[in-house]
Amino acid sequence: MSESRCAGQGLVGALRTWARTRARETAVVLVRDTGTTDDTASVDYGQLDEWARSIAVTLRQQLAPGGRALLLLPSGPEFTAAYLGCLYAGLAAVPAPLPGGRHFERRRVAAIAADSGAGVVLTVAGETASVHDWLTETTAPATRVVAVDDRAALGDPAQWDDPGVAPDDVALIQYTSGSTGNPKGVVVTHANLLANARNLAEACELTAATPMGGWLPMYHDMGLLGTLTPALYLGTTCVLMSSTAFIKRPHLWLRTIDRFGLVWSSAPDFAYDMCLKRVTDEQIAGLDLSRWRWAGNGAEPIRAATVRAFGERFARYGLRPEALTAGYGLAEATLFVSRSQGLHTARVATAALERHEFRLAVPGEAAREIVSCGPVGHFRARIVEPGGHRVLPPGQVGELVLQGAAVCAGYWQAKEETEQTFGLTLDGEDGHWLRTGDLAALHEGNLHITGRCKEALVIRGRNLYPQDIEHELRLQHPELESVGAAFTVPAAPGTPGLMVVHEVRTPVPADDHPALVSALRGTINREFGLDAQGIALVSRGTVLRTTSGKVRRGAMRDLCLRGELNIVHADKGWHAIAGTAGEDIAPTDHAPHPHPA
Repeated sequence: MSESRCAGQGLVGALRTWARTRARETAVVLVRDTGTTDDTASVDYGQLDEWARSIAVTLRQQLAPGGRALLLLPSGPEFTAAYLGCLYAGLAAVPAPLPGGRHFERRRVAAIAADSGAGVVLTVAGETASVHDWLTETTAPATRVVAVDDRAALGDPAQWDDPGVAPDDVALIQYTSGSTGNPKGVVVTHANLLANARNLAEACELTAATPMGGWLPMYHDMGLLGTLTPALYLGTTCVLMSSTAFIKRPHLWLRTIDRFGLVWSSAPDFAYDMCLKRVTDEQIAGLDLSRWRWAGNGAEPIRAATVRAFGERFARYGLRPEALTAGYGLAEATLFVSRSQGLHTARVATAALERHEFRLAVPGEAAREIVSCGPVGHFRARIVEPGGHRVLPPGQVGELVLQGAAVCAGYWQAKEETEQTFGLTLDGEDGHWLRTGDLAALHEGNLHITGRCKEALVIRGRNLYPQDIEHELRLQHPELESVGAAFTVPAAPGTPGLMVVHEVRTPVPADDHPALVSALRGTINREFGLDAQGIALVSRGTVLRTTSGKVRRGAMRDLCLRGELNIVHADKGWHAIAGTAGEDIAPTDHAPHPHPA
């Protein structure tokens, strides 16, 4: 039987196979940001299998199959062993960020621990004291903390028994970016893990000979399910580095791709933009990116200008145009849904988009350039009326819905939300469909994402996209930082008003802020034909984003209405709305969107 067919028995079966057939092959490498030649830690497949069995024996002494274990570990061999140890024990792994010093972070991890009902925490020896301190603040049921790198305290791997997991057993609970008090855990089964890994491998022609890697944290689906898990499934090498190292020194990511010959490495759009702005020619002298076949871009809106500029700059270092990969995925479909090969875009008439129509612009017509995310190859995909059950005809923009083996089982202990998101029925179609929450169109067989259903701005019958407004403001006003948020609020009875909050560069003098706000208002009026209700400037780091860089517009709206934003400068319209939250405030930007018949 071939190695690829051996891997078909599931992730645990694949790892057991690699432990026999690829025991001395490197499984995981961690690149530390030490600045020395001795900057890596690694584990091979034989060692990883033995380590995972030791952890599994320890876990089975604490929890029965079907229990949950909270994973509070940095990326690297230790996280990988803990993750596999859960699967080897028949438990569900619950990855989360290490609770740091910020109250928001600590409360969010506490909410994840409580919601999942995790009975044990897996961490490393250097974090056990801080994890114990954090546990005293929570209502989580976990009382046992296991340091997975304390090998002497772990169980005997020879005592491991295969728990015999079924395809529909829960392998992972992946928490998505949500509010602090109400995190949503996506239930990922062993069958989902296998389907996602297979889909990605087939779509990108990945094998045991194609090393993968990146810097995204393991509590992020793009890191765990888009990099580590497929690499383990394939039996290839996965090279990891910390997100902190990337943020501090973005060129290390590119150097790591070159050093280890990574074929697959992906990141959100902002990471490519960061490389363009902060990586110097001196830092990457001699860089060779010719082996990087899949430079995946996803997890947040993909800007054609960023992809194009990245490709142009790094072509001299061997990066091929076809390596630039725009991808689409979501946690509720385990992760991977589609990908392009090379940058392909459509110039869509702006006026048509406002009517939820996907029509290519004619020369001279105002247009928006929308990136293609390629064909949806392993799912059944439909474009439907947002909030409805009717499949829309070609050429219409609507909500993307999916069916497929990688669509997850639902949300953890959230029956109503599961039914709303995973239980959609369509007129004339069989089975249940996953609501993605994304506005999209299928054009010439390729998927184009135009925005989020909940974030689209419906003003005076027009459907506008917040990212278009934010991008145009940055394009015309270099005084702005790279992050802002546009959203609507109830400004008058039945009339939503546009609010914009944007980070401003520190060197801009305070005396210039009023004129800048006035100029922003003029740009919005001139380019979009709108009178903004209110505009505010904030300092860098104020606009909330998810771990993948997505702007949390809904959260920014809530902070505005509660009057909890630290404002550098705002106009009268902003102050008239800020702090007016109450029971009579309706979330107008979350309402279903009208769609032409």
